[in-house]
Amino acid sequence: MRLDGRLLAAILAVCAACSAGGAKRASDTTASLSNDTAKSKAGVTTPAAPAAPATSSRRHMIVFAGTSLTAGLGLNPDSAYPMLIQRKIDSAGLPFEVTNAGVSGETSSGLLDRLDWLLRGKFDVLVIETGANDMLRGIPVATLKANLDTIVHRVKLARPDARIALVQMEALPNLGPQYAGGIHELYTNVARREHVTLLPFLLNDVAGKRELNQGDGVHPNDAGEKIVAGNVWRALRPVLDSVR
Repeated sequence: MRLDGRLLAAILAVCAACSAGGAKRASDTTASLSNDTAKSKAGVTTPAAPAAPATSSRRHMIVFAGTSLTAGLGLNPDSAYPMLIQRKIDSAGLPFEVTNAGVSGETSSGLLDRLDWLLRGKFDVLVIETGANDMLRGIPVATLKANLDTIVHRVKLARPDARIALVQMEALPNLGPQYAGGIHELYTNVARREHVTLLPFLLNDVAGKRELNQGDGVHPNDAGEKIVAGNVWRALRPVLDSVR
């Protein structure tokens, strides 16, 4: 996949902003990067709360685990794309309830560290959005691959009946075309090999467009977040239809 200059610049900015703190949390399961960074240096991981049990009217649970892009940094919690997905679910009359477990500044290693905590909760679908902060730090493709493989394997072991969806991420060629190409192929290969659903790049049709982003030029505003939700929904809806 070829990315134009504005999209490439926006992806790099997203990576940087995912590790900037002091912004409003998207839900009570998220933390600002300033806290995350301090805790990381102290060897402390900030976990997201496990998903709450489904109510009688919502038989299935979906957990969105990711970075500030999932947490909805800078937005009202109800405007983060996972909650917009909830509205689409409700409009479609589907029996699912969403939990937003995004954490600003998180790397794939951080997600791996809190995976046991997430697995304590009930879910039927897990959406994984991770890797942007790994790329910012120049973490080797092999390390990200190993983390993703471990995450998927552990989820499958603990929740063999759960569906897993992986969000495609992209890297700038600032660390070289081999790195950028390796990142792109990594997600495709993991999804194919592990038989999980690959969701599109989160910021398709949003990145690089000033009118669709907040003042930082990085995180989607309310209008942009609706497009993000549409990107996810089109690929996620068949997954939900497969859950019985």
